[in-house]
Amino acid sequence: MMCRVLKAQSPQRFLKVSRSVRISGHSTSVRLEAAFWQVLEDIAKMEGLSTSKLISVLYNEALELHGDMSNLASMLRTVCLIYREERRTEIAVPHIT
Repeated sequence: MMCRVLKAQSPQRFLKVSRSVRISGHSTSVRLEAAFWQVLEDIAKMEGLSTSKLISVLYNEALELHGDMSNLASMLRTVCLIYREERRTEIAVPHIT
């Protein structure tokens, strides 16, 4: 089954893309697969932020909660997965108004 899932995807989604972002006044580079950048752009749009600002907000939240940030790229990938899981749950469970 997994091979069929991969075959259905554009190879472009797997390309690693590096972007420069400013976090607390410091410039850094983040390297993620294109598919993760797309999810981060979707989240940023939903929040009314630029992607760079979203990353800065997430970084600061992680510092506030955990006191450090050892791997920014891993944290961003995890945020993307959590976002997709929550979206899937929202779509699957109709809201009663």
